[in-house]
Amino acid sequence: MPQITVDYSERLADGFDRPAFARDLHMAVVEIAAAKPLACKTRFRRTEDPVVGPDTEGHALVHVHIALLAGRTDETKARLAEAALDLLRQHVKPADGRTLHASVEIRDLDPSYRKFEGE
Repeated sequence: MPQITVDYSERLADGFDRPAFARDLHMAVVEIAAAKPLACKTRFRRTEDPVVGPDTEGHALVHVHIALLAGRTDETKARLAEAALDLLRQHVKPADGRTLHASVEIRDLDPSYRKFEGE
């Protein structure tokens, strides 16, 4: 169940402890949203060329998208989003004085969601 995708600027690659962030985020999802530890899955996608307003330089972006099975309250989702932002503050160090723009979105998985695990 929790399907977590993290898009991050390639310029953050050296300053983003991705394994530690995923581990800590999984713990938060288990604690706050009552997910099972082995159900948490995170993938990281490196992105290029962030543009903020008119600026093509000086910025770095991280966006965390967490998709959960339906049933969590808005309050639970907000608590999880805040926890994810706190974890980004701990695990991401922008390089070269760049401004870090971090965001989190939590949504319900579509009812059509299905999964397969096996060999």
